[in-house]
Amino acid sequence: MRFNSSTAFVLLSVISIQLGSAVAKSLFTQINPTVVVFLRVGFAAIVLLAFWRPRWRQVEQAHYPALVGFGLALALMNLTFYLAIERIPIGIAVALEFVGPLGLAVLNSRRWLDGLWVLLAATGILLLAPLGNSSESVRLDPTGLLLALIAGGLWACYILLSAKVGKAIPGGAGLAMAMAIGAVLLLPVGLWAGLSALSPNLLLLGFGVALLSSVLPYSLELEALRWMPIQVFGVLLSLEPVAAALMGWLLLKETLSLRAMIAVLLVTLAAAGAALRQD
Repeated sequence: MRFNSSTAFVLLSVISIQLGSAVAKSLFTQINPTVVVFLRVGFAAIVLLAFWRPRWRQVEQAHYPALVGFGLALALMNLTFYLAIERIPIGIAVALEFVGPLGLAVLNSRRWLDGLWVLLAATGILLLAPLGNSSESVRLDPTGLLLALIAGGLWACYILLSAKVGKAIPGGAGLAMAMAIGAVLLLPVGLWAGLSALSPNLLLLGFGVALLSSVLPYSLELEALRWMPIQVFGVLLSLEPVAAALMGWLLLKETLSLRAMIAVLLVTLAAAGAALRQD
């Protein structure tokens, strides 16, 4: 794999997303996670709408169900992921979340070798599952593990709906619209959780999370995909669990046991292998 500007863009995107997650989690002691989710999606929607300036009236009525579904999947994916990292380390949550796109890739393939990636991912999940009496099992919150897996399933839905909306609405206008829909859907939850009591400083931090987790990564990935094969892109993106574990350790002092580190690496290898085998 030759290192070039496109590779750098994807790696910067991976770092930016996981840095944003670590910053978001650091706010959980001051803000309810649901409020942080709303700030991320809401501010990202404002920036993307300002940049792409989508024309809502030009969208055909037949495309609105997919667009609303895209916004709903985006909102719930972020909500369940943030609720997961409230309970378990970021590296573990991201590894489990990758089960969604990995499963989608394998389902769309007929190669027998893809069974190996499923086996690797399943082994990683079993290593993290709260089974037996190991110290690692005791420390990991079962609810957090389940929420991360649900986020992965929603990520798969997000990918499918993103492709459908992308064909109907060119450029980033579809994502901007979906982000706006997601923000509207999250608004009641954000208000209930205490959005109105936020200080300007916390709002600014929420804006930073939106830039790091949504706006900047999307821009970098969009540029990289103009020049990079999708297989290479998928392999580089599979580094996210490792990057998440690293950010969690550096910024949040989250340490993983050997068992958890092996699990994260197994899921990373599975995601990279499945991405590399895509046509």
